[in-house]
Amino acid sequence: MRQVLGTIMLLFGLSVAALGVAVDEKPLPDPAQEAQARALMKEIRCLVCQNQSIEDSNADLARDLRAIVRERIALGDSPENVRSYLVDRYGDWVLLKPPIKTSTYFLWASPFLAVLVIVFLLLGRKKAVAAPAPLSEDEEAQIKALLERQE
Repeated sequence: MRQVLGTIMLLFGLSVAALGVAVDEKPLPDPAQEAQARALMKEIRCLVCQNQSIEDSNADLARDLRAIVRERIALGDSPENVRSYLVDRYGDWVLLKPPIKTSTYFLWASPFLAVLVIVFLLLGRKKAVAAPAPLSEDEEAQIKALLERQE
């Protein structure tokens, strides 16, 4: 009986999770245009989620951007025109793979700079410890006296 109840609860939980998946209401009627729009959606960053494409995101802004992409493709814009339209509005950040140009040098170089900083910090921590100064004659005599008392 417990196994049946557990199975029912598992199936109910999975069905509730399936309701959370966002589905776009109106795909383009032309399958070629829809494929073109979906390919472009994979290249556009969700500005809310930041590391997801608008195709994968459930955010409201991603849904709006998907609608814009579909609308522009339906009007006959090329993917390059749609991409430049979104870049004009949101900047290079909207692209998952921003172009390499003067304004994005830091963006592209930041992972390498971070590695260099970490290496520099790690190498800087390994300073050689100076050898202790040699003992004076008085200190050696005190140590010998202490050792003799212990024996």
